[in-house]
Amino acid sequence: MLDRLKSVLKARFGSAPALSEAPKGVEVLAEMANRRVVRRYSDKPLDPALLDTLCAVALSAPSKSDLQQADIVIVTDREQREKLQALIPENPWAAAGPALLVFCGNNRRHRLLFDWRGRPFVNDHLDPFFNAAVDAGIVLATFIAAADRVGLGTCPISQIRNQAARVSEVLGLPQHVFPVAGLGVGWPSFEGVMSPRLGLDVSIHRDRYDETGLQEKIEAYDRRRNETQPYKTQRFVEKFGAAPAYGWSEDKARQYSVPERADFGAFVRAKGFNLD
Repeated sequence: MLDRLKSVLKARFGSAPALSEAPKGVEVLAEMANRRVVRRYSDKPLDPALLDTLCAVALSAPSKSDLQQADIVIVTDREQREKLQALIPENPWAAAGPALLVFCGNNRRHRLLFDWRGRPFVNDHLDPFFNAAVDAGIVLATFIAAADRVGLGTCPISQIRNQAARVSEVLGLPQHVFPVAGLGVGWPSFEGVMSPRLGLDVSIHRDRYDETGLQEKIEAYDRRRNETQPYKTQRFVEKFGAAPAYGWSEDKARQYSVPERADFGAFVRAKGFNLD
């Protein structure tokens, strides 16, 4: 099983740590490293109790100062699903699975404690928003890991933040509660896709941050990714033309060459957060 873990890590990152002895839980580590994005699902029903259980497992994740600032909205009602799907029609994955979950940051409960006790909320700055967003992200990641363990497929959907105000309206999110990401959930109809990642020498640092040889390392990643998972299409060809060598770095540079979610800061402030 140690060999499988190393093989999966090499497939993901182009290299694997020189681990000589299998750690406890090596089978789980290998499965986690081998996780796949699943955007197509079978017609097999999804037990609501299983979904609730996975949410409970996810909400067992660490929380900043025990503030517990993450919520999960499970959307299975057809009318609600249609409303959300209409907001992001270019994203077919929101409609694909039997359930759509929306992970939210919730700083409202914390503030209500101050109201109930008549105390001033003196830390009204960026940190409350940041803490709630991070809590929601941790819960999202934990849910994905738990879903993988029971054989479910998932696909995160960040595009709900493109329509954050309207998503909030559909879901009835009050002040200081905001959507962080959606997640399509269902039983997979295929094995899913492994996304190759940047090399470990790009993302892991020793004692201090280091960008030595970063451009060359990213270019090497572009080549490796093209060998294993080349892009089927190029973004914004009408604007940039067709690139003879189209890799991850070119795709990401093109992706953010057009404005996206430029109103999200205004939305967060309208939700009552002070981002100073």
